Amino acid sequence: MSHVHYSIVFRHDLRLMDVAWHRHFAAGDVGPYARECKVEFARQGFRPGYLLRMDMSQSAVQPQDAIAMFRTHFDGFPRARRIAVVTASAIARLQVKREMTQSYLQIFDRADTAFAWLTHDASILA
Repeated sequence: MSHVHYSIVFRHDLRLMDVAWHRHFAAGDVGPYARECKVEFARQGFRPGYLLRMDMSQSAVQPQDAIAMFRTHFDGFPRARRIAVVTASAIARLQVKREMTQSYLQIFDRADTAFAWLTHDASILA
């Protein structure tokens, strides 16, 4: 599933929802994005306990009004087992740490390192 703002790939073999943001979101972009994530998550048959990689390396910092909309639209989204966020931006890292306080979240500079951390014990996840 691909859009100008993002792409999402569901890897059933790893129970991985792999999201890449390609630019920042305006507040009005968040609702349609969240709806598409929820519909596709259900259509793909994913359940709580999945892995999530969010590659924000192309999007950097999100506007504050969009951040508020992410909070609203993703409230209640099924819980991941692990979340790996990818960004090399120091400001984006601070934003992620402020907004995403899950103990099972790690932030990485590179997508491959995030993938390795997420999947290092994938055999016990299946």
